[in-house]
Amino acid sequence: MVRVMRSRLWILLIPLIGLLLAVRPAEAIPAFASQTGQPCTACHIGAYGPQLTPLGRAFKIGGYTQGGGEGVAASVPLSLMIQGSFTHTSSGFPTDQVPQHYGTNNNFSLDQISGFVGGAIGQHTGGLIQFTWTDVDNTSHVDNTDLRPYTTVFDLGGKDLRIGTTLNNNPTVQDPYNTTFAWGFPYIASALAPTPAANPMLSGAFSGNTIGYTVYAWYDSKLYLEGGAYNTLSPWTLARFGNDYVIGSTVSPAPYLRAAYEWHWDKSAAHVGALFMYADVDPATGVPFQTSNVNGSDRYTDYAVDAGYQFLGDGTHIATVQGIYTHEYQNLRATSSGTGFGSSYNLDQIRANVSYWYRNTYGVTFGWQKTWGSANPLLYPQAELTGSANNKPNSNAFIIEADWVPFGKDTSLWAPFMNLKLGIQYTAYTQFNGGSSNYDGAGRNASDNNTLLVFAWLIF
Repeated sequence: MVRVMRSRLWILLIPLIGLLLAVRPAEAIPAFASQTGQPCTACHIGAYGPQLTPLGRAFKIGGYTQGGGEGVAASVPLSLMIQGSFTHTSSGFPTDQVPQHYGTNNNFSLDQISGFVGGAIGQHTGGLIQFTWTDVDNTSHVDNTDLRPYTTVFDLGGKDLRIGTTLNNNPTVQDPYNTTFAWGFPYIASALAPTPAANPMLSGAFSGNTIGYTVYAWYDSKLYLEGGAYNTLSPWTLARFGNDYVIGSTVSPAPYLRAAYEWHWDKSAAHVGALFMYADVDPATGVPFQTSNVNGSDRYTDYAVDAGYQFLGDGTHIATVQGIYTHEYQNLRATSSGTGFGSSYNLDQIRANVSYWYRNTYGVTFGWQKTWGSANPLLYPQAELTGSANNKPNSNAFIIEADWVPFGKDTSLWAPFMNLKLGIQYTAYTQFNGGSSNYDGAGRNASDNNTLLVFAWLIF
């Protein structure tokens, strides 16, 4: 047993050492099911990844340490994921904007092959590390990383108080609720289709290019509090781990705060919560792995409120509702220097979705994403396909997705090692990068970016 624990410890620590020297949803892995002895459906809605049930949230907050599995597989913290898809947009790419080695439209792609190291090291330590390669641009990188160096439980007035620490590389990757960004809907998206230019900082500006340290407390399985800070990694590290700066590099540790309260009743669960983060950054220059502080720094401040509801019943009929609203204040004092433009801008975004699953096998989800804010010529300049003719971030999208999970339940063939989800998703834009028609100034309409995605998602 000691040898097994030591081997698992080194498997987790070797990538961590690399991360210290130096996104995509997929949290449900067979290694967790083997470790706990629980079927994937115990922790996940829709059979697997990444939407969590109350038990799944408890497993994550508990540091991935829950045991109960038997046999050799329970001690092997390794899993593999493959995602492939077909993408069709209402209008193809302009000939000068075609993604590398793909056609103007109707493209098949191997979106990613990911390896996972995940599980417990004793009763107080665990984690998850993802490594991803994609054929879309033929790159590999360190992906979602959520390590729990130490967690334990105290008795406080007859109630459990769990205290824990995290070491992660993406704000909200450690969050237990699927309203937030790292694990939010859509859980899979086209790697080729055009997407709106504007997103709040919390949505991915520090995904994979930071290291964050946070401390959390979970009282009576209801009140969740977390706080910590993030620093971007060095250019040398990012160049070797396949990630780059997005808005820039942090000047000082960027504070992150999270609070949520959850209720449980009659096989249902609901929560409300809030998030806060701000960061002073030296803006990215557009050259890979380079930022500049010649004109000082920019500041981004995000405030978000979120809520969710789950009806689990006896597992026959399952329904969920999720939503998050984010307000961002941008002080672009460095980026605006010498341009003649102002430095103060605002960005707002709503993301909401409702889903229904029958026996965790057949599912349908409806989503809505709306982004709006002040005209910002610094971040949203005019450009073919990707730009905004009026410099506005405004976009509005409706998403519908249907899923079939033939393998992924406790009664499935080779459970829990054979997990397959097949799906079809359609995204319709009524507004894109500030406009409905000719949004980029080059004649492209928002509806031209409407996207049909057909995908296969395999984990074993």
